[in-house]
Amino acid sequence: MSVVIRPEHAGDESAIHEVVRAAFDGHPHSDGSEPAIVDRLRADGDLTISLVAENGGEIVGHVAFSPVTISDGSEAWFGLGPVAVMPERQREGIGAALIERGLTLLRERDAAGCVVLGDPAYYGRFGFIHDLALTYPGPPPEYFQRLVMGGSDASGVVTYAQAFG
Repeated sequence: MSVVIRPEHAGDESAIHEVVRAAFDGHPHSDGSEPAIVDRLRADGDLTISLVAENGGEIVGHVAFSPVTISDGSEAWFGLGPVAVMPERQREGIGAALIERGLTLLRERDAAGCVVLGDPAYYGRFGFIHDLALTYPGPPPEYFQRLVMGGSDASGVVTYAQAFG
């Protein structure tokens, strides 16, 4: 994997949109809204961390982190996602590298924690676990996971940024 992980720069927007579109195109758990979600997060000022994976000047991956609210009033929690890698570059560790760098940056910002909606087998390797005390209505509960980074555990219902709809 010869990619560089770096923050999103001005002018990367259309390449990011295309990476996210391609990564989720035809995916069984996607409604196709992921590129628009990233665009709305950016427009709303809720794209707290936006990293790209670049290879030879071409953007081949992207990850977004945005603020979430928790009904118990816990602060400094973030949501991971979407994470996207061009289909022909998947299974090379690019997504994992993006996630690991983003989690490091969250820790450097003294984040209390991070949540993700996704495959427990995949996200478990980053330390995410399902916690019955932290819920997100809708999908099967075991797919909603959290990673505590500092402070105490949060509990209650999680609400993502408005861009998620």
